[in-house]
Amino acid sequence: MLKLALSGCCGRMGRTVARLAAASADTKIVAGSDIVSETYSDFPVYASLADAPARADAVIDFSNPAAFDGLLTYCLETKTPLVLCTTGLSDAQIAAARDASREIPVFRSANMSLGIALLADLARRAAAVYGEYCDVEIVEKHHNRKLDAPSGTALMLYDALAEALPYDPTPVYDRHERREPRPAHEIGISAVRGGTIVGEHDILFCGTDETVTLSHTALSRDAFAVGALRAARYIAGREPGLYDMRDIMASI
Repeated sequence: MLKLALSGCCGRMGRTVARLAAASADTKIVAGSDIVSETYSDFPVYASLADAPARADAVIDFSNPAAFDGLLTYCLETKTPLVLCTTGLSDAQIAAARDASREIPVFRSANMSLGIALLADLARRAAAVYGEYCDVEIVEKHHNRKLDAPSGTALMLYDALAEALPYDPTPVYDRHERREPRPAHEIGISAVRGGTIVGEHDILFCGTDETVTLSHTALSRDAFAVGALRAARYIAGREPGLYDMRDIMASI
């Protein structure tokens, strides 16, 4: 039985992870932490995991950047592997997570969906084969309460494209002040915010007389929670290091 601690357990993603973990035969949440200390399941909730007497095989974090420093300190002190799902981290916090991976396993991905990991792999392949002959654009859509734009997933997909394209692309987020033909070798990244869209990402390879579109649509938050639980199973008991969804893809 894999014992998990859940940071940000009272948020929407935290509750989703808790529900799926409870329905799984091989995982058990032994403690949760949240700024809102609401107990809604059979595990205790604390203001900080440092207050929890139970120790876990891994921590899944779906909280917010304000909780990051204390959580990372806890994981380092207890040598607990960390699945870092929180978005909006600063460059300094990302660097701290990278440094911590020398002492503990740290799993970090801008998107925990296995489908998005597959989309990124397909994007690399398409960019290598077709990228020289077309214009590349990314369009992402999310609900109206999402704080960051473009999404971390869109930026992750941009990085995947940049790895494989035969040129060094330039990201462009806004064209409203430009009156000129589209320059070659740029990638436009467009963000749509509205309603309750969970997450949609399209990569367009726009060539002469044809367009190839790679798409992923998340129909619920369950896809991200399933990926987070899979990541926790993957890093529990592993050597220190920085892991991501490409490691899981390589293991399949």
